[in-house]
Amino acid sequence: MKMKKWLAGALGLVASVALVGCGQSASKEAATDAWASIEKEGKITIGFDNTFVPMGFEDSSGKNVGFDIDLATAVFDKYDITIEWQPIDWDLKEKELNNGNIDLIWNGYTATDARRELVLFTEPYMANEQVLVTKKSSGIDTAKGMAGKKLGAQAGSSGYHVFTENPEILKDLVDGADATQYATFNEALIDLKNDRIDGLLIDRVYANYYLAQEGILADYNVLVPGYKEEAFAVGARKSDKALVDNINKALKELYADGAFGEISDKWFGEDVAADAIK
Repeated sequence: MKMKKWLAGALGLVASVALVGCGQSASKEAATDAWASIEKEGKITIGFDNTFVPMGFEDSSGKNVGFDIDLATAVFDKYDITIEWQPIDWDLKEKELNNGNIDLIWNGYTATDARRELVLFTEPYMANEQVLVTKKSSGIDTAKGMAGKKLGAQAGSSGYHVFTENPEILKDLVDGADATQYATFNEALIDLKNDRIDGLLIDRVYANYYLAQEGILADYNVLVPGYKEEAFAVGARKSDKALVDNINKALKELYADGAFGEISDKWFGEDVAADAIK
């Protein structure tokens, strides 16, 4: 009986050591810069919200298109790397990245201090700001006009973050001192159209593109409530410094050779490059 107990204990100890070893190995692997393996395999997985026009979205034929789709493709063409685009729940984007399900977050991803705690950002490549969209027929033409009204925002978005971090601008005014959160901006815009919310906090690039494409821009106000300007950047795991450095290098080359400008003109009709890549 004593021999059996000793043997069971010894086996348990061996198993424990093995588990610790596996855990250390996995941890070490997770902390390794992935650039060498990405370059060797010739492919990379990028997570994106496939409804975020015009940055990255699925068109009527099922094809992934958009400014960020074109830009990322141009970046990785320089390294002969193929992109696998992975639609993700935007509210879980950092978890998807750090769990290794995707290699990058690239889709109108705003670089914020809170997100810098979770990811390593590239240089900003495009400026953006949060705007408040309301129907002209509602009579709401300022942020203060949202007093007692219903506001919408995308869950996990930078808009919702600045909304909560700067309560004096909108949060303290709106009904329930909170915003209705949506999985996508499309859902939020449908509710705005149908008067289920009175205003929507949204990225300017999305608002302008969507309303113009729908032919309803003249029916809506696009207001600046007063949040700080933002910048879009690419998010990587903190260990992936070489990956980030190579993206930065490619972005600057694309701006210098005019390719960035061509992509920018295609989607926005103007140069939207951030100063960091010029």
